[in-house]
Formats: sequence, C-alpha cells, structure tokens
Amino acid sequence: MTEEILELAHDYTELTPETVLSAVESLGYETSGRMLALNSYENRVYRCDLEQGDDQSTAIIAKFYRPDRWSDAAIDEEHRFALELIESEIPVVAPIVIEGDTLFRHGGYRFSIYPLRGGRWPDLETRDDLNWMGRFIARIHNVGRTSSFQHRHQIEIQRMGFQPAAYLQENGFIPDYLQLAYQTLVDDLLAEIQAAFDRCGSYQSIRLHGDCHRSNVLWTEDGPHFVDLDDCCNGPAIQDLWMLLSGVRQEMTEQLCDLLEGYEEFAELDLKELHLIEALRSLRMMHYAAWLAKRWNDSAFPLAFPWFNTTQYWEQHVLELREQLSRLNEPVLVV
Repeated sequence: MTEEILELAHDYTELTPETVLSAVESLGYETSGRMLALNSYENRVYRCDLEQGDDQSTAIIAKFYRPDRWSDAAIDEEHRFALELIESEIPVVAPIVIEGDTLFRHGGYRFSIYPLRGGRWPDLETRDDLNWMGRFIARIHNVGRTSSFQHRHQIEIQRMGFQPAAYLQENGFIPDYLQLAYQTLVDDLLAEIQAAFDRCGSYQSIRLHGDCHRSNVLWTEDGPHFVDLDDCCNGPAIQDLWMLLSGVRQEMTEQLCDLLEGYEEFAELDLKELHLIEALRSLRMMHYAAWLAKRWNDSAFPLAFPWFNTTQYWEQHVLELREQLSRLNEPVLVV
C-alpha cells in the first residue's frame, strides 16, 4: 500500500480539474480534457468526456467522496447494494467494476466511476406514474430485506433529531433571541416524534434508498431509475415513500394510495409505519438544517444556499417545526 493511499485529504482544496482527469486516466481511460461539474454538494461529481477515436467521444461520471464522511466499508456497502439491485434487474446506476474494485484512490481522494445515464425529473402527477414508482421501490425493498448494512446509518431519533439540535445550539447558529423558543419547541417536538415511534411499535428495519425524493430519480420512456444511493441506510420501508407525498392531507392520502397500489404488487407495507410519516418528516427537517450548518465552511455551500443562516431562515425554520408539532398531533393517514 502506497503512502498516497494511506494519506487522504480532509477537504476539496486540492481537487483540481487536473486531479480529476488524472484520477480518471489512472484507471486506463483516455480523456479528451473536457469535463463538467455536476449539481452535487456533499460529494464532487463530474462528467468527463473520453476519447474513443474516429472523432467519436463518450463520457463517464467520476464521483469523488467527501473526505472524512464515510468509511471505506460504508462506501463498499453502498456499492454492493447497487450491484445487487442491478443483478435483480432493478434500474439503478451502479459503479463500474474495474479489476474487481469499485472504490479507487488518487491524489488523496477516494472516487468511483459510473456510466452516464440521462433522463428527466419525474412529475409524479398521475396515478400511473405513482403506481410505477411504487412498484420500483417495492422491488428495491425486496432486495433490501435480504440483509442489513453493518457500516451505514440507521434511521433513529438520536442521530437525526437530538444530535442536530444540539449541534446548532452549541455552535451558535440559532440566534440568541430564538434560543429559548427553539429549545422549548425542540423538546416538545422530539417528545412527539418518540410518541409516534411508540405508536408504530416494532418494525422491520431494511436496507433503503434513504433519500427517495424526486431529484434523485430520473425518468425515461422505460420508467424511473435512481442515480444516487449515497444516503442508503437501514430503516422502515415508509422512509422511501413519504418524501414522494406533497400537498394537503387529502392530496397526500390519494398519492399514498396510488403508490401503495403499485408497491403491493411486489411487497407488503406494514401499515403501522404510517404513524412515522410526520415523525420522519420532522427528523429530516432538523437533520437538513444541521447538515447545512456542518458544511458551511465549504465554500460551495454559501454560494449554493445563500438564504441559509440568516435571521429570516431561522425564523422560518422555527415556524416550520411548529407546524410539524401540529401535524404530529393529527390522525394518521388512512389508506
């Protein structure tokens, strides 16, 4: 093992275009020198054009993992899950296997290579589209149920609720005049979240996509496919369904019915998990705010999220958490 492999970078400072292209070429690809940074903040993702001869070119995707976020074992589990899905003929974009490996190192960075796949973000406004998504997610869950992640996150209140709230307060992100209101609200909210989990009771924790929203799905004439499993984790199946719901209660009920109509062609959802929808939404909101805060020293984040860490943002955040407290006291969706 070389010194370069042992010494990993701690930020993206040295990830220059030259480093990106050199990393791709270290795997035997011949690049054209053309590359395009894609819309990704947690990692750095690039489209790299390749020379094919005869005036033809193609492209691959190079994904450079955020330093210090995931262990090699956790990334390996992500890759293995994607490859398992491919083996089951489930449309996801899996890393390219090169001489038995999917995770590589170059210039102090860990990276993987993916095929380029196109598509559009789905509208999910019709019953047929929601049925299709339900079938798609159920097939993923059937593979996910066959084993568990050992090195990746679990959906849990401590990690997604208590710890994010503590981080925001301990690091001075919550304005002084909102501190008391925020702490009181968070205490009440976390108690209601715990109550929702108690009402649900025990559930089967399976391998999930984990971040199943429309921006992580691309749609072609052949249907949907996922392009990102970076947040795959263990948790309840409903985690991969609730983010596809939007609008008022009646609209969400109709959307959920359409999703489940497709889902239950391949798998069965334990309806007790419906108690978790608003609890999981609340945890995601708290976790997202802390995620932005933890990344605020990364120069890409203030440019991409200029509205974050303003008094207006924190006032709105508190208001949204209050709305969640109210939602947690409403009856569960009925399907």
